[in-house]
Amino acid sequence: MARKAHSRRKTGPGRWLMIGLGVVGTGAAMLLAFHEGEDIARALAGGDQPGAVQMPVAPQAAVSPAPVATPVPAPVDSPFVVKSVLKIDGPIRFGQFYWDESKGEPGPVVITVDLAARVLSVFRNGHEIGATAILKGYGDKPTPLGVFPITQKDATHVSNLYDAPMPWMLRLTNDGVSIHGSKVEKGYATNGCVGVPDEFAKRLFKVVSLGDKVIITDGRKLDVGGSLNPG
Repeated sequence: MARKAHSRRKTGPGRWLMIGLGVVGTGAAMLLAFHEGEDIARALAGGDQPGAVQMPVAPQAAVSPAPVATPVPAPVDSPFVVKSVLKIDGPIRFGQFYWDESKGEPGPVVITVDLAARVLSVFRNGHEIGATAILKGYGDKPTPLGVFPITQKDATHVSNLYDAPMPWMLRLTNDGVSIHGSKVEKGYATNGCVGVPDEFAKRLFKVVSLGDKVIITDGRKLDVGGSLNPG
């Protein structure tokens, strides 16, 4: 839900995209990495091994081997590396967004939110497919920092606290912090949620799944092509 902010703040001098526990600037093309999906930074190299040649042996009495427990390999978290970002000249204005799925190969979706730049970016299999200016919370209702899985999707949600519509809602916390459609204009704020333009929210709702990660930071950056494994 959007509310009038007590003070007006400008968007940052450039557009920053969050990366893992950082953010990337598309002006300087900074990029993020997050542990989710394929590790494109580590390619496993190897060739075919020559087959073993079996030699004839004398017949032996059959012996039942003792059962051997097969070790189960521990799951490995792989860094998620950003492959490309949208070409956007200058900062994104309030109410403006960009969306292009032409490079959005099938793969994990990661959403990054940079509160300092007030920008949300959507990455699918390492390619940025969407970016928009956001509203955020201030004062006693700040937007929290951290990594949050999407736990609920509701296209027609209405806040039970404020009796206000929250279309295309993606819940991040148990106390109601969400990403949702909002009137994104300069001078407005939320009660802790991340507000995005309604049309952007609708598109975002369609491409994300429950469990997809949302990383919220406040201006930390990672160089282009870098990777991060926060596990």
